[in-house]
Amino acid sequence: MTLQPNPPASSGPRRQNILLVEDEPFVRDATGTILQRAGFEVFPAEDATAAVRLYHERNGRIDLVITDLVLPGRTGKQLGQDLRRQSPGLAVLITSGFAHPDYEVDEPESRTFFLAKPYSRRQLVERVERILAVAPLAQAATHAG
Repeated sequence: MTLQPNPPASSGPRRQNILLVEDEPFVRDATGTILQRAGFEVFPAEDATAAVRLYHERNGRIDLVITDLVLPGRTGKQLGQDLRRQSPGLAVLITSGFAHPDYEVDEPESRTFFLAKPYSRRQLVERVERILAVAPLAQAATHAG
């Protein structure tokens, strides 16, 4: 099963867009399905290169980047920094199954957050909803460009 972005809803409020960057296909598909069922529009990418391409295809209209810490060629934190050069208010949720004290903290001032793997469906959805709920002004600034 390959996760594909859902078509935009024809009516009602805009669905929030999540760029999901995960190199493990099973984890990417499972996480994407959880997020789609929670009502989010999900754009899956297998690495940083694909993520940047999707980000540009969406004209930067991404509300949240969820990325694995360890990606081929780059870290999720580096990817977030690269995308923030174009959209300073962009929120990034880094996930990892590896213990690393430098990444296991939330940095709300830089809009970088952390979620340890494995996480439950509920933990993921609640975390995403909390991050997106506190950032409507930052998201509006992100979409202005």
